[in-house]
Parts: sequence; structure tokens; C-alpha cells
Amino acid sequence: MKIRKKTLTTAFGIPVADDQNSLTAGPRGPVLMQDVHLLEKLAHFDRERIPERVVHAKGAGAFGYFEATTNVTRYTKARFLSEVGKRTDLFVRFSTVGGEKGSADSARDPRGFAVKFYTEEGNYDLVGNNTPVFFIRDPLKFPDFIHTQKRNPATNLPDPNMFWDFLSLTPESIHQVTILFSDRGTPATYRHMNGYSSHTFKWYNARGEYFWVQYHFKTDQGIRNLTREEAKRLAGEDPDHATRDLFNSIENEDYPSWTLEVQILTPEQARDFRWDIFDITKVWPHAEVPPIQIGKMVLNRNPRNYFADVEQAAFCPGNVVPGIGLSPDKMLQGRVFSYHDTHLHRLGPNYHLIPVNAPRHAPENSYQRDGFMRVDANGEGGPNYWPNSFGGAAPVTGDSEPPFDLSGQAGRHPASHPNDDFEQAGVLFRKVMTDVDRDHLIGNIVDHLGKAQERIQLRQTALFYKADPEYGRRVAEGLKLDIGKVKALAGMSQEERTEATLAVRVPESA
Repeated sequence: MKIRKKTLTTAFGIPVADDQNSLTAGPRGPVLMQDVHLLEKLAHFDRERIPERVVHAKGAGAFGYFEATTNVTRYTKARFLSEVGKRTDLFVRFSTVGGEKGSADSARDPRGFAVKFYTEEGNYDLVGNNTPVFFIRDPLKFPDFIHTQKRNPATNLPDPNMFWDFLSLTPESIHQVTILFSDRGTPATYRHMNGYSSHTFKWYNARGEYFWVQYHFKTDQGIRNLTREEAKRLAGEDPDHATRDLFNSIENEDYPSWTLEVQILTPEQARDFRWDIFDITKVWPHAEVPPIQIGKMVLNRNPRNYFADVEQAAFCPGNVVPGIGLSPDKMLQGRVFSYHDTHLHRLGPNYHLIPVNAPRHAPENSYQRDGFMRVDANGEGGPNYWPNSFGGAAPVTGDSEPPFDLSGQAGRHPASHPNDDFEQAGVLFRKVMTDVDRDHLIGNIVDHLGKAQERIQLRQTALFYKADPEYGRRVAEGLKLDIGKVKALAGMSQEERTEATLAVRVPESA
């Protein structure tokens, strides 16, 4: 096949005569400033790297579709869920959370699981992880938590003391820590892991009735995880193994898929539910709220350009469509602000015009104008204000979501039932994990926590003990800690435990 040659041009379409030799004063230079091609090329190169994501920096993505398989119109009027067999285009980005763009795919880290549905009512972004819970339940703690997962500000190295110091002072993290240090903390590939909304969302139907819902994307490929040893080996041999696996599987037409299940509670059920349904550190036990299957997600097309589609992809949990709303979950409320805000920083005020982020089936009609990288017609000569009498876009009246009751005094309120933080982690350890799972969990914790100071080891092991005595005892034995001290700390309040461990001698080398 004869390849047709294209003419090389500048960014403005002007033909380039020579792309090998700069314009200079004679063969030996210097370079002349009138070489506009050189200046354009260097200036663009200097700006090729947009700011790295603070979290979820390294990721992979693909396009596909969602197909509804169950009639859920009694719960939601969202059109993309309105009829069995209906398909909706989507884009998914998987990621690690704490590491930089060059980090290993096999790192012990939660995995981001973000889905952008291109619906006829606008884009719906469902932003979750591969775990059903999270470390904290208040967004005020989030920057501090992420700082501990990054590098020490003095050494620029990962720091187990930072990592475990924060977690041992934050008991609500115990459930997620138990999941993270099981083999589920190192998924074998992006295709072999589940995805969860983690947050509770609101669904509402055409009659104005509303429900509380959580999402579970269950992998059809089956769960596969890495052991600690396998993860370490892959980090050296093939740090991009999960990225490669996703791309190659789609390229080879082995399209990965997930079955979407939801758990649903009525407002009345939620009021009497044992667990706080807006606490992201808790799950809704399946025995109490059985999931129902509602659809299938299939990924069948790789991005044509990684930067254009994956690096510039921007998701925000505030992007919901009619029939779906937000809940009072504190972490969700914080994320609604933070995600949009970080996209403004990384990509600019018009990031919604980037093709991967732009609505495909519901064109934007807003009064936002101007700003960096405005690449559409910018509203042409139409009005840029509302109300107006010049035919501008008008709000849809009578289409608001149904209200729900809120009450309470304004203040900085701690969790109402902090002792609940340990029960679900204990059940996970005792009843859900196998003997092999428990062995791997203890080994993974001892391997990582063993690099922290003894006082931090004691404080964290006391939290494991509070979740389950055997859990704490086995970690204490692995770390060669005095189990008597661990039991005593477990019986203290968080403040007493912190004060008591401050008295433990810290080696001078620390």
C-alpha cells in the first residue's frame, strides 16, 4: 500500500520547509529569533506536561458501552436506565491513587474506578474505587491523609512512620486498612477487580419518590490479586503490566466486562438501618440489603491518543443527570467541590470542551463564556446572561429532584457512633477471609508496619486488636511486640492511647 505523504506545517497550517536545521547566522550560528518554527516547537514542548494529578496520577482508560438489563424505572427516571436493552456510550479510567505517574501498577494502593456515561441528558460521572469503603469520612482530613501517602517533605522518600502515624491516630481507617493490606490491595490487573461507588447516592423516579443507592461493578473476568512477592517482582520486571494488559486485551478483541449491581434502601429503611448509610467507612451488608443486577458494562475501544483521552479525562461526582442526586455523605460533598476545582487547575476553565469530557448527546447551552482554551464558537453573538428575551437557553421548570429532610445545629460534629469503626473490620477478618487470606494479610501488615517506630506499631496494633483479638495478637507476634501492652492500649480511649504511646522511646536514628 502506498503511503500518502502529508505536508509538515506549523500549528497554524503554514508549510515547514526544513525541520532539521534551525535558522542561524551562518553555519555556526547563533540562532535567529525570527525562526518562528523553532520557537513554536520549543515553546509547545515546554508546555507538553500539564500538572500531574495530586491523586490518581497514573492510570489507563478505554471506551465502551453500558447496557441496561433490568427495568428500574420504579426507582429512577434517568433515561439511560429507562428501558431494558438500552445502550449508552461511556469512558472508564482506572488508576492507582497515591503514586506518581511513573509508579508501578502493582503498588499496594486502592485503584480508582471512574466511569463517564455519555447520556442524552448530559454526562454522568460515577467516580469510585475498587474497594467499597474508604479511609476517612470527613473531607477535612483528606489533604492530611494524602500527604502521608506521598513522600516525606525532608527526605523525599516514602515514609512508613508518616503512613502509619496518621492511620493509627484515625481509627475510622481500620476497615479500609484491612482491605488494603489483604491481597485485594494489589489487584492482578484492572480487568480482574471490582469497582464501587463507595458513596451513597440518591435515585428518584417520575413520581417524585426517592431512594438511597450504592453501586457495585462486579468483574466478569473473576477476581485476581497479587501476593506481596508477586507485586514486588512485577514492580521491577514490568511496572506497567496492568496498563499493558488492558490495552492488549481490547486490541485482541478480548473485551473486558462488568455486571453492575445496586443496593437500594427506601428512606424508611434507611432511618432504621443499623449503620450510618452516609458513612463511607461502612458497607451495607449484602444479607441485609441484597444487591440487584441492573446492567452490563463492556470496554471495546482503546484510546487513539493517551494524552487526549486518558490524561485529559476529567470526572466529577457532581455531574449527575435527572433521576440521580447526591447524598449528605460528607466525603461526597467535599469531592463535589474538589474534583471540579482540580480540573480547573490542571486543564483550565474550559476543560468541558475537551472531546473526552464533552457531552456527546446533549450539547452544552450555558452562559459561561471566554477563558483559556475556549475552542468552540463561544456562544457567538447570543446573550451571555439570564434572564433574557433574545431566545437564550432557559431552565427546565418543574424538573427538580425531590427534597429530603435535613436538621441539626451548625457545628463541627464528630461521628455519632465511633465504636462502630471496628465491627465491620472484625467481621471481614473472622468471617469473610479464608485462612490463606488472613495469613497474607498479617504478612503484608508486618512487612510494612515493621518499618515504622515501635510506638506507632503499638498504637496501630491496638486498633487491629479492637477489631478482633486474634487479628491484633498475630500482628503483635509478627512485630515482636508485648501483647500485654497491645491489649492495654486497646482498652484505652484514642486520646489515652496516643498519650501512652508518646512515652515509648523513639530511637535517635528515627
